[in-house]
Amino acid sequence: MASSLRTGSGSGWTAAVRRILQHFSSSQRPGSSAFRCLPLMVEGQQVGLVVPAVARELRAFPEVFVEAAGCLELRGGRCPEERTEAVAQVLARLRAEGRLARLAQWRDEAYEVRPSFGAPALLRVERAAAPLLGILQFGAHLNAFVQRPAEGGEPASWETRMWLARRSPHKATYPGLLDNLAAGGISAGLGVEEALVKESWEEARLPPNLAAQARPVGCLSYAYEEREQAEPRAVVRECLFVFDLQVPQDFSPQVGDGEVQEFHLWPLDKVREAVSSGSFKPNCALVVLDFLLRHGLLHPDQGRESRQNCSPGASLMEA
Repeated sequence: MASSLRTGSGSGWTAAVRRILQHFSSSQRPGSSAFRCLPLMVEGQQVGLVVPAVARELRAFPEVFVEAAGCLELRGGRCPEERTEAVAQVLARLRAEGRLARLAQWRDEAYEVRPSFGAPALLRVERAAAPLLGILQFGAHLNAFVQRPAEGGEPASWETRMWLARRSPHKATYPGLLDNLAAGGISAGLGVEEALVKESWEEARLPPNLAAQARPVGCLSYAYEEREQAEPRAVVRECLFVFDLQVPQDFSPQVGDGEVQEFHLWPLDKVREAVSSGSFKPNCALVVLDFLLRHGLLHPDQGRESRQNCSPGASLMEA
């Protein structure tokens, strides 16, 4: 496997990339629940996509949710605060009755509901309910890498290594899988960079002044049909704000809030092997692929990677 990843000639790496891309485009494939979803409307603006099975549960509360003209309308409340309270009561009732198993992952963390990034928030909802309502979820992910003299390489030869986190075995989602050094959803009231700095400190004890130096490099947006749950499938819509940070050679992350069990500093060949073996949380694998593409370490057409060696002191950030 390692040799095929280096040369790009084997089928394992190509098949792994294809699986990842198919996963994150599954909402567009024939038979997807996305084609039967009801748009969730608030004040005439679409904010979500609700699968029919979930819509049936929500329609049991007609003072809050009403189906009309092929849409599911939120009519409970006339302002963000009133809507937030009305929806919270519905979700609490469904959770108490065990009607939607997804709500068992309740986190007491709120997400803002808006039609697009930057638009005013129309209400807040519990994070565990976000996929059920098909609302846009936003997150911040950090690629942390370091450049070190290559082991056994030529004099003045350098290699890039990436810091990775391994999720706690007690996490409700994707326990024990690999993650980016720091990553998390953007909770209500936080900005993108503020969320990144917060997650970096809580998960990896990355000093805030160092995390603030992370470079914003783009966004990854996707919609896919959630298949891990046994109950009604949800259409997950996410936008990840991606950051790169070259950390000092002597930096070593520390376990913070317990969401991570350990950290690894791996050469990129080993990182690619982990991607191809399915060892990553899926959207974190997507972030890694984006990193490899942007830095010329993966060529989608030729299936070849460029050389990883850099001159002393060179930075991938300058590539």
